[in-house]
Amino acid sequence: MIHKFEIGGIRLVLDVHSGAVHIIDELIWDLLDFGPEFPWEAVNAALGQKYGSETLKEGLEEIRELIDAQMLYTSWDPQDKPAMAGEPVIKAMCLHAAHDCNLRCSYCFASTGDFKGERGLLDLETGKKALEFLVQHSGHRRNLEVDFFGGEPMMNFEVVKKLVQYGRELEKQYNKKFKFTITTNGLLLDDEAINYINREFVNVVISIDGRPEVHNHLRKTRTGMGSYDLIVPKAVKLAESRNQKDYYVRGTFTKYNKDFDKDVLHLADLGFKQISVEPVVASEEEEYHLSAEDLPEIFNAYERLMQAYRDRKNQGCGFNFFHFMVDLEQGPCAAKRSMGCGAGNEYIAVTPTGDIYPCHQFVGDEEFRMGNVLNTTFNKKMQKMFGSSNVFTKEKCAACWAKFYCSGGCAANAQHFSGSINEPYELGCEMEKKRLECALALKALELLEEGC
Repeated sequence: MIHKFEIGGIRLVLDVHSGAVHIIDELIWDLLDFGPEFPWEAVNAALGQKYGSETLKEGLEEIRELIDAQMLYTSWDPQDKPAMAGEPVIKAMCLHAAHDCNLRCSYCFASTGDFKGERGLLDLETGKKALEFLVQHSGHRRNLEVDFFGGEPMMNFEVVKKLVQYGRELEKQYNKKFKFTITTNGLLLDDEAINYINREFVNVVISIDGRPEVHNHLRKTRTGMGSYDLIVPKAVKLAESRNQKDYYVRGTFTKYNKDFDKDVLHLADLGFKQISVEPVVASEEEEYHLSAEDLPEIFNAYERLMQAYRDRKNQGCGFNFFHFMVDLEQGPCAAKRSMGCGAGNEYIAVTPTGDIYPCHQFVGDEEFRMGNVLNTTFNKKMQKMFGSSNVFTKEKCAACWAKFYCSGGCAANAQHFSGSINEPYELGCEMEKKRLECALALKALELLEEGC
């Protein structure tokens, strides 16, 4: 399977199964329409007048060399579907420190922090049980990941700190290593909190949507005020204190800012070097939702961002944009590339009451409650169901050129929009494919400039 595309005046072809990406000229672009067999009579009849027979033969020889090197039209045996070996283990947890928030963001999937339930904070004992549960279900895995989440986890920061300390005790007892992270709106950051985060957390995500008017439109305080001026100076300070590493500012774009490339560049102008701005996922009932009609504008924004991203890097003032970072070496194992984030299988979310869900976006959906850390129940049948879901079990994914990069997309979005974790969220798929085309073009040009 191949995917050829043109973006920013550059023609490229991706060999899906090998991961090879080639910058090609017009001749090869035209010839690829006749692959993988390339019947000479058909090729010559269609293109002979444009290129001449000798030029066509030279082009076909180049293509056949790539085929022989398994860098084009690489075959894939359906029997070779990758699978995780042995019993599944849990290696990551989203630990909800708070089902409450000090902001009232209009588009919040967590219903402004309460996840459509009662507001509340995680108590220390339930948090300890959650960490113990992770250790007990981690099998041979030594490195474990815990993201303190909400709502706003810093509303319960004293308990968070005590749980980090307890995690360090568990490390010694069970020969494990906890990698703690935190996702915050930044409103409660101060010097003491920043110092603690820098000492104990391997990564931190701060929510900022971009330009002041964009951020303030939907990210408001409880009193209805915009939160940009309250958050940005603190976030800038935190990013600088981490030497612009091991963090992300994470924004959301909606129907109100389909020119979100301007928001990404605004964040870069503030000095942030690690940026992620992602599309809102919302039903048609919400006025800010995105639809298929918005895709042309969104695609144009990604292309503009791609050009600005490259220009700034060449000028020595570059930044990292999460969705433009791809691995052409296909580093992760085949099983990981086919299964994605591991929600419900290797990754779970735990609420302040100890309930277990496949991930934070399933929280509150009783159909997907997997157990509770307080009584140590856990639905392994559901875990295996999530573990068996991959790009080969999803019909639309199996035929998609992007499958090994998006790994089938978000299971929660699929469930909420189609009623099945195996039926992808199509609007999200279209945006993901556009992001990937931009990312692949940037990476190919980077390697070309380096002489690789």
